[in-house]
Amino acid sequence: MSGFLAPELKVEEDELDRSLRPRRLTDFVGQERIREQLEIALEAARGRGEALDHVLLVGPPGLGKTSLAYILREELGVGIRTVAGPALERKGDLAAILTGLEERDVLFVDEIHRLNRAVEEILYPALEDFRLDIIVGQGPAARTLTLDLPPFTLVGATTRTGLLTTPLRDRFGMTFRLGYYRPEELVLIVRRSARILGVELEDEASIEVAARSRGTPRVANRILRRVRDVAEVRHDGIVTTEVAREALALLEIDERGLEETDRELLAAIVEKFGGGPVGLSTLAVALGEAPDTVEDVYEPYLLQLGFLQRTPRGRIVTELGREHLGAARRDDGTLF
Repeated sequence: MSGFLAPELKVEEDELDRSLRPRRLTDFVGQERIREQLEIALEAARGRGEALDHVLLVGPPGLGKTSLAYILREELGVGIRTVAGPALERKGDLAAILTGLEERDVLFVDEIHRLNRAVEEILYPALEDFRLDIIVGQGPAARTLTLDLPPFTLVGATTRTGLLTTPLRDRFGMTFRLGYYRPEELVLIVRRSARILGVELEDEASIEVAARSRGTPRVANRILRRVRDVAEVRHDGIVTTEVAREALALLEIDERGLEETDRELLAAIVEKFGGGPVGLSTLAVALGEAPDTVEDVYEPYLLQLGFLQRTPRGRIVTELGREHLGAARRDDGTLF
């Protein structure tokens, strides 16, 4: 939905996202095992006065990988540099960032699986020995210049851990896989966000929003903002259960959290390809989406619900998926 926003509104949405992020580990809801391990690692690093070991965060979009990176910075009381993997096109780009780090700073690389291989090789000595090897000149006259770097912490985030090279993956001291959130955890997140946004939210309404949030805090916060809009424009500003359901119907989000594109994906496999199997590239063309978007954004939650199956021959809609698709149709045969 945010992809269609005007630039000014997109900036406003991004600022709202940042304002809703937890700032300390104690404010971070869910992922208990990860939180417990990070608490111990942080306490140990602070006690020794050392940089925290490098951290790899794995999981679908919206589960809190960026939030955790900023929480680590806050807990350590250091600076942070943030960059997207695809933006590092040349070795010099990464070298400039690394030489600008202060001692024990956090370097957060989002979509780290999309790093250029030549750029990635610079990271190896930087991560292991905190040094930067730069080749000066060409041919027989070439020589290697070694620069010492201050100890720092690399926090890498990825949705596709299988695309990481083994040498890079092995240099992370801690790897955490974030899972989808339970409904009761999302209720706490929705209520906290409502307090920050100044939204008067009834308890039952928070449960309704959480139940349709796909197990994802980012989705929960996005839905809450849209529900708030409906409450302010059409009602008296108070988000009741009825107002929440009205807004969710307007957004075409069904009771399992599926949106229009999710249902179109299931319908395409059932109606155009006989329920499957169908290959990813063929399915992506049928939906008018990029294969990566289908695989990273839409499929994980459908797989989690058991509505979709990945097989060696392609994607298949399960019986559960067919039942949900049938229940999501209107009387006139159109979806939801």
